Amino acid sequence: MTRPSGRNAWIAAALAWVFPGLGHFYLGRRRTAALFAVIVVSAFVLGILYQGKLYSHEADHPLTLLATFACFGAGILNIGARLLLDNPAGNILSPTFEFGCAFLLTAGMMNLLLMLDAWDIATGAKP
Repeated sequence: MTRPSGRNAWIAAALAWVFPGLGHFYLGRRRTAALFAVIVVSAFVLGILYQGKLYSHEADHPLTLLATFACFGAGILNIGARLLLDNPAGNILSPTFEFGCAFLLTAGMMNLLLMLDAWDIATGAKP
């Protein structure tokens, strides 16, 4: 195991959730942070442009809880899109709807993995 970065792991993980790459930026990994931000933001924007659904939990459909968790993994991107979009449920009639959903879910899950990566770097579990 390597030495910890000297930064607070909780802050790194929280910043990573707020915006993709921000946790890595906090840890001094500027190029990695920029690359991660571009990848996750691009996937999220494509999901919105393809008219995907920003899931919310529906009691009749228990698996929507997992999809909601994935969407909220995108942090401020998800919250901002929900506030700014007229229809966060997407357009199910759009031929690109399923692709949009996949991009939105993937962006959220990638950002959750970035949180774990920032945590590992801050605690010294990853060099």
